[in-house]
Amino acid sequence: MSARYTLHGIFLSGPSYTVALALSLAGEPFDYVHVNLRAGEQKSPEFLAKNRFGQVPCLTDKANGRNLCQSAAILEYIADKTGKLGGATLEERIAAREWMFWCWDKLVAPIYRSRMAKLGLRPLDEATLAMYAADGAAALGFLDKSLAGRDWLVGEGATIADIDLYGVVHYAGEAGFDLSPYGNINAWVARVRSLPGFGEPAQLLPAESRAA
Repeated sequence: MSARYTLHGIFLSGPSYTVALALSLAGEPFDYVHVNLRAGEQKSPEFLAKNRFGQVPCLTDKANGRNLCQSAAILEYIADKTGKLGGATLEERIAAREWMFWCWDKLVAPIYRSRMAKLGLRPLDEATLAMYAADGAAALGFLDKSLAGRDWLVGEGATIADIDLYGVVHYAGEAGFDLSPYGNINAWVARVRSLPGFGEPAQLLPAESRAA
């Protein structure tokens, strides 16, 4: 039986990893299509027909032909279609969504852009790097305090909020952030990594296309 979902992405992409992780934790096998960004495949007419923004990730639901873009929106779709990871109540679903918006506002740019600079993929001047270092430390400090006395960000179980934020925090070290002072974050990271279906980027995002 073929997989319902096809994930279009690239192994270096944090947002692609976040979607792959959500699918894996939800128990959904998926076909994977590697998109060569250096070759400009994301700007091809074929890809733009799926994702108007010309970015990865893109998720195709073969059950209805729908193509979805933007990782947070894709996570919500996965939670809706699988009935998993979305939160147990309306209040939890709202709170999870609030955390996801916060993540993109406060955490994504400092970690993802600093990581790209460290990898030599996006040159940044020292002043910009210093700004991201300060912003990232402030966001990580807030997250650490918010996790005090809690196993998960929302409710009593992992939700797409945890997956979304983990998909950013996972790359903090590569971005130059030291996580050792953040005990609550480290305990939370360990809980995420112990979830059934958890996989590292290298396990979930190969460097070439593959079937489920």
